Amino acid sequence: MMDSTRPTPNTVGFLYPGYSAEDEYPRLEGMLGGDSGDIRLPLVHTDIGEDAHRVDALLEMGSAARLAAGVAELAERGARAVVWACTSASFVFGWEGAEEQVRELSETAGMPASSTSFAFAHAVQALGADRVAIAATYPEDVADYFRAFLKAAGAEVVSMRGSGIITAAEVGTWGREEVLRLARAGDHPEAQAVLLPDTALHTAAWIPDLEAELGKPVLTANQVTVWEGLRLL
Repeated sequence: MMDSTRPTPNTVGFLYPGYSAEDEYPRLEGMLGGDSGDIRLPLVHTDIGEDAHRVDALLEMGSAARLAAGVAELAERGARAVVWACTSASFVFGWEGAEEQVRELSETAGMPASSTSFAFAHAVQALGADRVAIAATYPEDVADYFRAFLKAAGAEVVSMRGSGIITAAEVGTWGREEVLRLARAGDHPEAQAVLLPDTALHTAAWIPDLEAELGKPVLTANQVTVWEGLRLL
């Protein structure tokens, strides 16, 4: 039982599609001092349907019904804000569609809501980065939707690299060397920050290595998703 003399912890809930890099969230909770119990990051898995970085599959993955299914459990676990922890199945709706997605999620959950796509947009703005590079695991056609989303947010994408990976399951197997190689390949001399947009990608343990390697800020999906949730609080 929680000590009633202690303040209520800051609890952000995450709806995470399938099973790939969900272990990033307890890792990030620990990095943020979660052992003290002041920050909690509970996660609920959503049904992804078909695991495919393909537009039709992503639109279904991010549908209102699939997101709504996990909201009650997050509320029971004390969440005061909720984030759809998926980039591709939010930006693929376009800016206005992604806004509608989080608006419906907020209404269903009865709490502030956002998504990883907006997390990236807000993080880029917070850094004051006008020019960014995208190092994506996705096929180029899917990554291009992210380019358009960032343009709508006011950022110039000076370079974009897609890796052609179809499934989140495959992305989840990548280790440190693959992630460093992806970031190096996606960097550009004019970019003020490099973005790695896939929440299926493990990055939390290697962000200092990435930034040391590139000499500039590196924003990764699960990192900015947690930041966005805390920002909502």
